[in-house]
Amino acid sequence: MLKKIDNYRYIIPKEYKKGMLIEGMIYANDDMIKQIEKDQTKEQVANVATLPGLVGRSLAMPDAHQGYGFCIGGVAAADSEEGIVSAGGVGFDINCGVRLLASQFEHHEVTAKLQDLLNQLFRDIPCGTGKKGLLNIAKDELDNVLLNGAQWAVEHGFGKDADIAHIEDYGKIPNANPMFVSNRAKDRGHHQLGTLGSGNHFLEIQVVSEIYEEETARRFGLHKNQIVVLIHSGSRGLGHQVCTDYLDIMQDGMRKYGISVVDRQLASVPIKSKEGQDYLQAMAAAANFAFANRQMMTHWTREAFRRVLGNGDLNIVYDVCHNIAKYEDHEVDGSRKRVLVHRKGATRAFPKGHPALPEELREYGQPVLIPGSMGTCSYVLVGTEQAMKETFGSSCHGAGRSKSRTQAKKETTADELLKEMKSKNILVRGETRSGLTEEKPDAYKDVSQVVEVVHGAGIARKVAKLLPLAVMKG
Repeated sequence: MLKKIDNYRYIIPKEYKKGMLIEGMIYANDDMIKQIEKDQTKEQVANVATLPGLVGRSLAMPDAHQGYGFCIGGVAAADSEEGIVSAGGVGFDINCGVRLLASQFEHHEVTAKLQDLLNQLFRDIPCGTGKKGLLNIAKDELDNVLLNGAQWAVEHGFGKDADIAHIEDYGKIPNANPMFVSNRAKDRGHHQLGTLGSGNHFLEIQVVSEIYEEETARRFGLHKNQIVVLIHSGSRGLGHQVCTDYLDIMQDGMRKYGISVVDRQLASVPIKSKEGQDYLQAMAAAANFAFANRQMMTHWTREAFRRVLGNGDLNIVYDVCHNIAKYEDHEVDGSRKRVLVHRKGATRAFPKGHPALPEELREYGQPVLIPGSMGTCSYVLVGTEQAMKETFGSSCHGAGRSKSRTQAKKETTADELLKEMKSKNILVRGETRSGLTEEKPDAYKDVSQVVEVVHGAGIARKVAKLLPLAVMKG
Protein backbone atom coordinates (compact mmCIF):
# COMPACT_ATOMS: atom_id res chain seq x y z
CA MET A 1 0.00 0.00 0.00
CA LEU A 2 2.49 2.60 -1.21
CA LYS A 3 1.17 5.98 -2.30
CA LYS A 4 3.25 7.69 -4.97
CA ILE A 5 3.51 11.42 -4.27
CA ASP A 6 5.77 12.43 -7.14
CA ASN A 7 8.71 11.04 -9.13
CA TYR A 8 10.88 10.74 -6.00
CA ARG A 9 8.60 10.11 -3.01
CA TYR A 10 6.39 7.23 -1.83
CA ILE A 11 4.26 7.43 1.30
CA ILE A 12 3.50 4.45 3.56
CA PRO A 13 0.21 5.50 5.22
CA LYS A 14 -0.48 4.72 8.86
CA GLU A 15 -3.18 2.29 7.76
CA TYR A 16 -0.55 0.05 6.18
CA LYS A 17 0.28 -1.69 9.43
CA LYS A 18 -1.46 -1.93 12.77
CA GLY A 19 0.30 0.16 15.37
CA MET A 20 1.89 2.71 13.06
CA LEU A 21 1.90 6.05 14.87
CA ILE A 22 3.39 8.11 12.04
CA GLU A 23 3.63 7.77 8.27
CA GLY A 24 6.58 6.31 6.46
CA MET A 25 8.22 7.79 3.38
CA ILE A 26 10.63 6.22 0.91
CA TYR A 27 12.67 8.31 -1.52
CA ALA A 28 12.99 6.41 -4.80
CA ASN A 29 12.21 6.49 -8.51
CA ASP A 30 9.99 3.93 -10.23
CA ASP A 31 12.82 1.49 -10.89
CA MET A 32 14.33 1.72 -7.44
CA ILE A 33 11.06 1.25 -5.57
CA LYS A 34 10.67 -2.13 -7.28
CA GLN A 35 14.11 -3.14 -6.03
CA ILE A 36 13.42 -1.80 -2.53
CA GLU A 37 10.22 -3.86 -2.34
CA LYS A 38 12.17 -7.07 -2.95
CA ASP A 39 13.52 -7.20 0.61
CA GLN A 40 12.10 -6.14 3.99
CA THR A 41 12.95 -2.44 3.68
CA LYS A 42 9.34 -1.26 3.39
CA GLU A 43 8.32 -3.41 6.36
CA GLN A 44 11.19 -2.06 8.42
CA VAL A 45 10.22 1.55 7.65
CA ALA A 46 6.68 0.72 8.77
CA ASN A 47 7.93 -1.11 11.86
CA VAL A 48 9.97 1.90 12.95
CA ALA A 49 6.82 4.02 12.62
CA THR A 50 5.29 1.98 15.48
CA LEU A 51 7.90 3.09 18.01
CA PRO A 52 6.65 5.47 20.71
CA GLY A 53 7.57 9.15 20.71
CA LEU A 54 8.70 9.52 17.10
CA VAL A 55 7.86 12.73 15.23
CA GLY A 56 7.52 13.57 11.54
CA ARG A 57 7.87 10.47 9.38
CA SER A 58 9.85 7.25 9.39
CA LEU A 59 12.14 7.75 6.39
CA ALA A 60 14.15 5.65 3.94
CA MET A 61 16.65 7.13 1.52
CA PRO A 62 16.98 5.80 -2.07
CA ASP A 63 20.00 3.66 -1.10
CA ALA A 64 17.90 1.87 1.52
CA HIS A 65 18.09 -1.89 1.99
CA GLN A 66 17.23 -4.36 4.72
CA GLY A 67 19.16 -3.97 7.95
CA TYR A 68 19.03 -4.93 11.63
CA GLY A 69 15.66 -3.63 12.87
CA PHE A 70 15.93 -0.31 11.07
CA CYS A 71 16.67 -0.44 7.36
CA ILE A 72 20.08 0.79 6.27
CA GLY A 73 19.34 4.17 4.77
CA GLY A 74 16.79 4.91 7.50
CA VAL A 75 16.13 8.15 9.39
CA ALA A 76 13.85 8.58 12.42
CA ALA A 77 13.57 11.41 14.94
CA ALA A 78 12.34 10.97 18.49
CA ASP A 79 10.99 13.66 20.80
CA SER A 80 13.85 14.36 23.21
CA GLU A 81 11.51 14.32 26.23
CA GLU A 82 9.06 11.54 25.43
CA GLY A 83 10.72 9.48 22.72
CA ILE A 84 12.91 6.40 22.60
CA VAL A 85 16.46 5.64 21.57
CA SER A 86 17.27 2.41 19.73
CA ALA A 87 20.74 0.92 19.34
CA GLY A 88 19.51 -0.78 16.16
CA GLY A 89 18.59 2.66 14.82
CA VAL A 90 22.29 3.53 14.81
CA GLY A 91 23.73 0.16 13.92
CA PHE A 92 26.79 -1.88 14.83
CA ASP A 93 29.45 0.27 13.17
CA ILE A 94 28.84 3.44 15.17
CA ASN A 95 30.00 6.51 13.21
CA CYS A 96 30.93 4.55 10.17
CA GLY A 97 31.57 7.53 7.94
CA VAL A 98 33.53 9.02 5.08
CA ARG A 99 36.18 11.70 4.80
CA LEU A 100 37.26 13.45 1.59
CA LEU A 101 40.78 14.85 1.23
CA ALA A 102 41.68 17.31 -1.53
CA SER A 103 45.27 17.18 -2.81
CA GLN A 104 47.39 19.77 -4.59
CA PHE A 105 47.91 17.45 -7.57
CA GLU A 106 46.32 17.25 -11.01
CA HIS A 107 45.52 13.87 -12.56
CA HIS A 108 48.41 13.89 -15.05
CA GLU A 109 50.91 14.59 -12.27
CA VAL A 110 50.28 11.29 -10.44
CA THR A 111 49.60 8.83 -13.26
CA ALA A 112 53.15 7.45 -13.45
CA LYS A 113 53.39 6.98 -9.66
CA LEU A 114 49.86 5.81 -8.92
CA GLN A 115 50.85 2.18 -8.27
CA ASP A 116 53.69 3.31 -5.98
CA LEU A 117 51.28 5.55 -4.09
CA LEU A 118 48.73 2.75 -3.65
CA ASN A 119 51.46 0.38 -2.45
CA GLN A 120 52.70 2.96 0.06
CA LEU A 121 49.21 3.51 1.41
CA PHE A 122 48.73 -0.26 1.70
CA ARG A 123 51.96 -0.46 3.74
CA ASP A 124 51.15 2.52 5.95
CA ILE A 125 47.48 1.90 6.78
CA PRO A 126 46.57 -1.50 8.26
CA CYS A 127 43.43 -3.04 6.75
CA GLY A 128 41.45 -6.24 7.11
CA THR A 129 39.49 -7.97 9.86
CA GLY A 130 41.13 -7.74 13.27
CA LYS A 131 44.20 -5.89 12.01
CA LYS A 132 46.10 -3.89 14.64
CA GLY A 133 47.06 -0.27 14.24
CA LEU A 134 50.56 1.15 14.06
CA LEU A 135 50.09 3.15 17.26
CA ASN A 136 50.34 1.55 20.68
CA ILE A 137 48.58 3.63 23.31
CA ALA A 138 48.16 2.88 26.98
CA LYS A 139 44.74 1.58 27.95
CA ASP A 140 44.00 4.58 30.12
CA GLU A 141 44.90 6.86 27.19
CA LEU A 142 42.13 5.20 25.17
CA ASP A 143 39.64 6.96 27.44
CA ASN A 144 41.01 10.30 26.25
CA VAL A 145 40.48 9.18 22.64
CA LEU A 146 36.87 8.30 23.48
CA LEU A 147 36.37 11.69 25.09
CA ASN A 148 38.06 13.89 22.52
CA GLY A 149 37.91 12.11 19.15
CA ALA A 150 39.77 13.73 16.26
CA GLN A 151 40.86 16.53 18.57
CA TRP A 152 42.92 13.99 20.55
CA ALA A 153 44.65 12.88 17.34
CA VAL A 154 45.47 16.44 16.25
CA GLU A 155 46.78 17.31 19.73
CA HIS A 156 49.11 14.30 19.48
CA GLY A 157 50.57 15.36 16.14
CA PHE A 158 48.29 13.45 13.78
CA GLY A 159 46.92 16.39 11.84
CA LYS A 160 46.63 20.15 11.89
CA ASP A 161 44.33 22.52 13.77
CA ALA A 162 42.52 23.49 10.54
CA ASP A 163 41.32 19.87 10.16
CA ILE A 164 38.88 20.10 13.05
CA ALA A 165 36.47 22.63 11.53
CA HIS A 166 35.89 20.35 8.55
CA ILE A 167 34.66 17.38 10.58
CA GLU A 168 31.04 16.87 11.60
CA ASP A 169 30.63 18.10 15.18
CA TYR A 170 34.23 19.27 14.97
CA GLY A 171 35.37 15.68 15.42
CA LYS A 172 34.14 15.40 18.99
CA ILE A 173 30.58 14.48 19.92
CA PRO A 174 29.78 15.95 23.33
CA ASN A 175 28.49 13.97 26.29
CA ALA A 176 30.80 11.02 25.61
CA ASN A 177 31.63 9.02 28.72
CA PRO A 178 34.09 6.10 28.53
CA MET A 179 32.71 4.82 31.84
CA PHE A 180 29.71 3.43 29.93
CA VAL A 181 31.87 1.60 27.38
CA SER A 182 32.52 -1.98 28.50
CA ASN A 183 35.99 -3.37 29.08
CA ARG A 184 35.28 -5.89 26.32
CA ALA A 185 34.60 -3.04 23.88
CA LYS A 186 37.75 -1.21 24.94
CA ASP A 187 39.80 -4.38 24.57
CA ARG A 188 38.50 -4.84 21.03
CA GLY A 189 39.29 -1.25 20.05
CA HIS A 190 42.52 -0.72 21.93
CA HIS A 191 44.84 -1.86 19.14
CA GLN A 192 42.61 -0.87 16.19
CA LEU A 193 43.09 2.89 16.18
CA GLY A 194 44.22 4.02 12.74
CA THR A 195 42.98 0.94 10.85
CA LEU A 196 40.71 0.71 7.84
CA GLY A 197 38.86 -2.50 8.67
CA SER A 198 37.17 -4.85 6.23
CA GLY A 199 33.83 -5.31 4.46
CA ASN A 200 32.76 -2.21 2.57
CA HIS A 201 35.46 -0.02 4.13
CA PHE A 202 37.99 1.40 1.71
CA LEU A 203 40.48 4.09 0.84
CA GLU A 204 40.21 5.32 -2.73
CA ILE A 205 42.34 7.66 -4.82
CA GLN A 206 39.99 9.53 -7.15
CA VAL A 207 39.93 12.32 -9.72
CA VAL A 208 37.33 15.08 -9.90
CA SER A 209 35.68 14.40 -13.26
CA GLU A 210 32.75 16.82 -13.30
CA ILE A 211 31.74 20.02 -11.52
CA TYR A 212 28.03 20.88 -11.27
CA GLU A 213 28.22 23.98 -9.04
CA GLU A 214 31.41 25.90 -9.72
CA GLU A 215 31.24 28.36 -6.83
CA THR A 216 30.25 25.75 -4.25
CA ALA A 217 32.97 23.38 -5.49
CA ARG A 218 35.52 26.17 -5.28
CA ARG A 219 34.52 26.87 -1.67
CA PHE A 220 34.86 23.16 -0.91
CA GLY A 221 38.39 23.28 -2.39
CA LEU A 222 37.55 21.16 -5.45
CA HIS A 223 38.24 21.63 -9.17
CA LYS A 224 38.16 19.45 -12.29
CA ASN A 225 41.03 16.95 -12.80
CA GLN A 226 42.13 17.31 -9.16
CA ILE A 227 43.32 14.24 -7.25
CA VAL A 228 41.32 13.52 -4.08
CA VAL A 229 41.21 10.69 -1.54
CA LEU A 230 38.05 9.21 0.00
CA ILE A 231 38.36 7.26 3.27
CA HIS A 232 35.48 5.09 4.49
CA SER A 233 35.83 3.53 7.95
CA GLY A 234 34.25 3.52 11.39
CA SER A 235 34.65 2.56 15.03
CA ARG A 236 35.92 -0.97 14.35
CA GLY A 237 35.41 -3.66 17.03
CA LEU A 238 34.85 -1.10 19.77
CA GLY A 239 31.70 0.32 18.19
CA HIS A 240 30.41 -3.14 17.32
CA GLN A 241 30.74 -4.24 20.93
CA VAL A 242 29.04 -1.10 22.26
CA CYS A 243 26.05 -1.85 20.04
CA THR A 244 26.00 -5.53 21.07
CA ASP A 245 26.18 -4.63 24.77
CA TYR A 246 23.34 -2.12 24.64
CA LEU A 247 21.06 -4.24 22.49
CA ASP A 248 21.03 -6.70 25.39
CA ILE A 249 20.52 -3.91 27.91
CA MET A 250 17.65 -2.48 25.86
CA GLN A 251 15.99 -5.88 25.53
CA ASP A 252 15.83 -6.05 29.33
CA GLY A 253 14.89 -2.38 29.58
CA MET A 254 11.79 -2.79 27.42
CA ARG A 255 10.25 -5.08 30.01
CA LYS A 256 11.13 -2.59 32.73
CA TYR A 257 9.50 0.34 30.91
CA GLY A 258 6.57 -1.53 29.39
CA ILE A 259 7.67 -1.05 25.78
CA SER A 260 6.58 -3.61 23.23
CA VAL A 261 7.90 -3.73 19.66
CA VAL A 262 6.78 -5.55 16.52
CA ASP A 263 10.34 -6.74 15.90
CA ARG A 264 12.74 -7.56 18.73
CA GLN A 265 15.55 -6.01 16.67
CA LEU A 266 13.90 -2.65 17.39
CA ALA A 267 14.84 -2.91 21.08
CA SER A 268 14.42 0.58 22.52
CA VAL A 269 14.31 2.42 25.84
CA PRO A 270 13.14 5.92 26.77
CA ILE A 271 15.74 8.57 25.96
CA LYS A 272 15.38 9.93 29.47
CA SER A 273 15.92 6.54 31.14
CA LYS A 274 19.23 5.60 32.72
CA GLU A 275 19.74 2.93 30.06
CA GLY A 276 19.01 5.41 27.30
CA GLN A 277 21.42 8.00 28.67
CA ASP A 278 24.10 5.37 29.29
CA TYR A 279 23.82 4.23 25.67
CA LEU A 280 24.02 7.74 24.25
CA GLN A 281 27.18 8.42 26.26
CA ALA A 282 28.76 5.13 25.16
CA MET A 283 27.67 5.71 21.56
CA ALA A 284 29.24 9.19 21.59
CA ALA A 285 32.47 7.68 22.89
CA ALA A 286 32.49 5.09 20.09
CA ALA A 287 31.74 7.84 17.55
CA ASN A 288 34.71 9.81 18.85
CA PHE A 289 36.90 6.72 18.41
CA ALA A 290 35.81 6.64 14.75
CA PHE A 291 36.65 10.32 14.27
CA ALA A 292 40.10 9.71 15.75
CA ASN A 293 40.48 6.62 13.57
CA ARG A 294 39.84 8.54 10.35
CA GLN A 295 42.11 11.34 11.57
CA MET A 296 44.97 8.88 12.07
CA MET A 297 44.47 7.49 8.56
CA THR A 298 44.42 11.03 7.20
CA HIS A 299 47.84 11.61 8.77
CA TRP A 300 49.28 8.46 7.21
CA THR A 301 47.71 9.28 3.85
CA ARG A 302 49.47 12.64 3.92
CA GLU A 303 52.71 10.89 4.80
CA ALA A 304 52.31 8.47 1.87
CA PHE A 305 51.70 11.35 -0.55
CA ARG A 306 54.76 13.13 0.84
CA ARG A 307 56.99 10.07 0.44
CA VAL A 308 55.87 9.16 -3.08
CA LEU A 309 54.93 12.50 -4.62
CA GLY A 310 56.87 14.97 -2.49
CA ASN A 311 53.81 16.89 -1.23
CA GLY A 312 51.55 15.69 1.55
CA ASP A 313 49.39 18.80 1.71
CA LEU A 314 45.89 17.33 1.60
CA ASN A 315 43.04 19.38 3.03
CA ILE A 316 39.91 17.87 4.53
CA VAL A 317 36.88 18.79 2.45
CA TYR A 318 34.60 17.28 5.09
CA ASP A 319 34.05 14.23 7.30
CA VAL A 320 30.51 12.91 7.79
CA CYS A 321 28.90 10.28 10.02
CA HIS A 322 26.68 7.58 8.56
CA ASN A 323 25.54 5.75 11.71
CA ILE A 324 24.67 8.02 14.62
CA ALA A 325 21.95 9.39 16.92
CA LYS A 326 22.22 13.07 17.80
CA TYR A 327 20.21 15.79 19.49
CA GLU A 328 19.21 18.46 16.97
CA ASP A 329 16.64 21.24 16.72
CA HIS A 330 14.12 20.85 13.90
CA GLU A 331 10.81 22.29 12.76
CA VAL A 332 8.05 19.80 13.61
CA ASP A 333 4.39 20.62 12.98
CA GLY A 334 5.10 24.33 12.82
CA SER A 335 7.26 24.68 15.93
CA ARG A 336 10.93 24.17 16.84
CA LYS A 337 11.49 20.95 18.70
CA ARG A 338 14.49 19.24 20.24
CA VAL A 339 14.70 15.74 18.77
CA LEU A 340 17.08 12.81 18.76
CA VAL A 341 17.74 12.05 15.10
CA HIS A 342 18.69 8.44 14.34
CA ARG A 343 20.62 8.18 11.07
CA LYS A 344 21.50 4.64 10.06
CA GLY A 345 23.20 4.61 6.69
CA ALA A 346 22.21 8.22 6.16
CA THR A 347 24.18 11.46 6.00
CA ARG A 348 23.55 14.78 7.71
CA ALA A 349 22.82 17.40 5.02
CA PHE A 350 22.59 20.82 6.67
CA PRO A 351 21.94 23.87 4.47
CA LYS A 352 23.73 27.19 4.19
CA GLY A 353 23.38 29.39 7.22
CA HIS A 354 23.18 26.51 9.69
CA PRO A 355 25.00 27.38 12.94
CA ALA A 356 26.55 23.88 13.19
CA LEU A 357 28.68 24.57 10.11
CA PRO A 358 32.10 26.27 10.26
CA GLU A 359 32.16 29.88 9.15
CA GLU A 360 33.90 29.13 5.84
CA LEU A 361 31.12 26.71 4.80
CA ARG A 362 28.12 28.51 6.31
CA GLU A 363 27.52 30.61 3.20
CA TYR A 364 27.26 27.49 1.00
CA GLY A 365 26.06 24.57 3.08
CA GLN A 366 27.46 21.28 4.34
CA PRO A 367 29.39 18.97 2.01
CA VAL A 368 27.57 15.64 1.69
CA LEU A 369 29.84 12.79 0.62
CA ILE A 370 28.29 9.89 -1.32
CA PRO A 371 30.68 7.02 -2.16
CA GLY A 372 29.77 4.61 -4.93
CA SER A 373 30.68 0.95 -5.12
CA MET A 374 34.16 -0.28 -6.00
CA GLY A 375 34.87 0.70 -9.59
CA THR A 376 32.07 3.27 -9.88
CA CYS A 377 31.89 7.01 -9.35
CA SER A 378 31.28 8.90 -6.10
CA TYR A 379 29.64 12.28 -5.55
CA VAL A 380 29.97 15.41 -3.47
CA LEU A 381 26.61 17.05 -2.74
CA VAL A 382 25.56 19.98 -0.57
CA GLY A 383 22.78 20.17 2.04
CA THR A 384 19.57 22.09 1.45
CA GLU A 385 16.69 23.80 3.25
CA GLN A 386 14.35 21.20 1.76
CA ALA A 387 16.21 18.52 3.71
CA MET A 388 15.62 20.47 6.90
CA LYS A 389 11.88 20.62 6.14
CA GLU A 390 11.47 16.97 5.11
CA THR A 391 14.23 14.68 6.35
CA PHE A 392 15.55 16.25 9.55
CA GLY A 393 18.50 17.53 7.52
CA SER A 394 19.40 14.11 6.12
CA SER A 395 20.32 12.56 2.77
CA CYS A 396 21.56 9.23 1.39
CA HIS A 397 24.96 7.76 2.28
CA GLY A 398 26.06 5.71 -0.73
CA ALA A 399 24.89 3.28 -3.37
CA GLY A 400 23.22 0.76 -1.05
CA ARG A 401 23.52 -3.01 -1.40
CA SER A 402 21.44 -4.88 -3.94
CA LYS A 403 23.04 -8.30 -3.31
CA SER A 404 24.22 -10.04 -0.16
CA ARG A 405 27.92 -10.64 0.39
CA THR A 406 27.35 -14.37 0.04
CA GLN A 407 25.56 -13.94 -3.29
CA ALA A 408 28.26 -11.59 -4.57
CA LYS A 409 31.01 -14.11 -3.74
CA LYS A 410 29.12 -16.91 -5.50
CA GLU A 411 28.74 -14.90 -8.70
CA THR A 412 32.29 -13.66 -9.22
CA THR A 413 35.83 -14.86 -8.66
CA ALA A 414 38.59 -12.54 -7.52
CA ASP A 415 40.36 -13.02 -10.85
CA GLU A 416 37.25 -11.94 -12.76
CA LEU A 417 36.83 -8.89 -10.56
CA LEU A 418 40.46 -7.84 -10.90
CA LYS A 419 40.21 -8.27 -14.67
CA GLU A 420 37.13 -6.02 -14.68
CA MET A 421 38.93 -3.37 -12.63
CA LYS A 422 41.94 -3.55 -14.94
CA SER A 423 39.68 -3.01 -17.97
CA LYS A 424 38.54 0.22 -16.32
CA ASN A 425 42.16 1.24 -15.56
CA ILE A 426 41.50 1.04 -11.81
CA LEU A 427 44.27 -0.27 -9.56
CA VAL A 428 43.22 -2.50 -6.63
CA ARG A 429 44.95 -3.72 -3.47
CA GLY A 430 43.02 -5.90 -1.03
CA GLU A 431 43.89 -7.75 2.14
CA THR A 432 41.90 -10.83 1.01
CA ARG A 433 40.61 -11.99 -2.36
CA SER A 434 37.23 -13.01 -0.90
CA GLY A 435 36.87 -9.54 0.59
CA LEU A 436 37.19 -8.08 -2.88
CA THR A 437 34.46 -10.24 -4.43
CA GLU A 438 32.01 -9.30 -1.66
CA GLU A 439 32.30 -5.71 -2.82
CA LYS A 440 32.03 -6.17 -6.58
CA PRO A 441 30.36 -3.20 -8.31
CA ASP A 442 27.05 -4.84 -9.20
CA ALA A 443 26.51 -5.92 -5.57
CA TYR A 444 25.33 -2.34 -5.13
CA LYS A 445 22.68 -0.10 -6.65
CA ASP A 446 23.57 2.49 -9.25
CA VAL A 447 24.92 5.38 -7.17
CA SER A 448 24.15 7.86 -9.96
CA GLN A 449 20.46 6.91 -9.78
CA VAL A 450 20.53 7.27 -5.99
CA VAL A 451 22.05 10.74 -6.29
CA GLU A 452 19.58 11.77 -8.99
CA VAL A 453 16.72 10.94 -6.62
CA VAL A 454 18.02 13.04 -3.72
CA HIS A 455 18.94 15.85 -6.14
CA GLY A 456 15.53 15.68 -7.81
CA ALA A 457 13.75 15.59 -4.47
CA GLY A 458 15.73 18.65 -3.41
CA ILE A 459 17.17 17.15 -0.21
CA ALA A 460 20.73 17.64 -1.52
CA ARG A 461 22.26 19.18 -4.64
CA LYS A 462 25.03 17.82 -6.86
CA VAL A 463 28.36 19.66 -6.61
CA ALA A 464 30.99 17.30 -8.06
CA LYS A 465 31.53 13.82 -9.47
CA LEU A 466 34.60 11.73 -8.61
CA LEU A 467 36.01 8.79 -10.57
CA PRO A 468 38.14 6.00 -9.01
CA LEU A 469 41.78 5.53 -9.98
CA ALA A 470 43.07 3.23 -7.24
CA VAL A 471 41.26 1.32 -4.49
CA MET A 472 42.52 -0.13 -1.22
CA LYS A 473 40.19 -2.63 0.49
CA GLY A 474 40.29 -4.49 3.78
